[in-house]
Amino acid sequence: MRRTWWTPARGDLVLAVGAWAVTLVMSELSVRSSDRPMWPAGGLLITACCLVLVVRRRHPVITLWATIITAVVYYSMGFPDGPIGLAFVIALYTAAVECRLFVSLAATAAINAGFVLMNLWRGTGGNTTAEQLAGAESVAGVTFFLLPVIALGQYVRNRRQHIAAIEERAAEAERTREQEALRRAAEERLRIARELHDVLAHQISLINVQAGAALHRRDDPERAYASLEAIKRASKDTLRELRGVLGVLRQVDEQDGGPPVAPAPSLSRVGELLEQTSAAGLKATLSGPPPAVDLPAPVDLAGYRIVQEALTNAVRHAAASTATVQIRCTTEAVIVQIDDDGVGPTPAGSAGGPGGSVESGGAADAAEQGEAGGGGSGNGLRGMAERAASVGGEMTAGPGPGGGFRVWARLPLPHPGERTEEIGQ
Repeated sequence: MRRTWWTPARGDLVLAVGAWAVTLVMSELSVRSSDRPMWPAGGLLITACCLVLVVRRRHPVITLWATIITAVVYYSMGFPDGPIGLAFVIALYTAAVECRLFVSLAATAAINAGFVLMNLWRGTGGNTTAEQLAGAESVAGVTFFLLPVIALGQYVRNRRQHIAAIEERAAEAERTREQEALRRAAEERLRIARELHDVLAHQISLINVQAGAALHRRDDPERAYASLEAIKRASKDTLRELRGVLGVLRQVDEQDGGPPVAPAPSLSRVGELLEQTSAAGLKATLSGPPPAVDLPAPVDLAGYRIVQEALTNAVRHAAASTATVQIRCTTEAVIVQIDDDGVGPTPAGSAGGPGGSVESGGAADAAEQGEAGGGGSGNGLRGMAERAASVGGEMTAGPGPGGGFRVWARLPLPHPGERTEEIGQ
């Protein structure tokens, strides 16, 4: 049920009724002959002072000042000396918890001033000035009892604020963790998409070429069977790489007793990539040995995928017969260069300047036109540029100096030296 401003909480209602009953009973037990009769005015003041506690947490300031006024009036009018101040103490504690310290201190000063003024006013009834001041001093002594109540309320208030701040920080940290998890998930999806594109674009292209060759060699069973064998190897490699990208290869193979996981793609295995490409009809050679140094995994994978995509484009789009791969390792970077003797990009497909090169910074624009040219597919150029940029490198693609098409990429190493020394040539 939705509560309005006057609807009491169950706990506050029980507290108010309890305080009212205790105050009423103890006031009746403390009646003296010199006291003013408690009913009806005294009983009504006690009822008003206690029952206002039902809204103490919703309206702490109103509750506090209501108890101050009714308590001062009750005691000053000479009613039985009952514990009506109990309601004021409860209201003071609530105000200390819910409000600033100034409110509680002001209320304490106000109730002392009220009692002093009421005692001085009652002095016209026959009490001497000395008796009036003595009564005022006894009332002021109540302050030493009220200050611990205020201190306790302030402690609870600070404790609640501290807990609320901790919970807020925890909630903010949880939101940050969720955002970080979403960001990492997006990056992982992008990484998987790139891996799938590179694997499928290369291997399926080889399978397509070999299938076409097998169809044209139906009259030569030996060469047709060789093409079919190449298709079998390429499809097997495709499945293995796909399962590796999806992250289930090791678990499935161990459960099924299959062969161990194939090594991760690496520039040290570029020779196998060239053999697969040569089997598809493009004579691919490596100028110099593969890198003999251990490269960082992101750089190693990016270099391998750039070589793979460049050879795929040469097979699918360039009508090339030969391709040469160069890999140079320096103390600062890895240089990857792929040259083929294909037709190269058409004028409509060239981009990046008069030379027709495509730089990694403008790969997105050039990729839109790359499909029209002989140099490669739009997704292929974009993918190579993204691969290079992902490790802080750069990539260019365009006509080679002697014709054909050239893909060049520079992939920086994390800790460059002061001078460049080429190794692994």
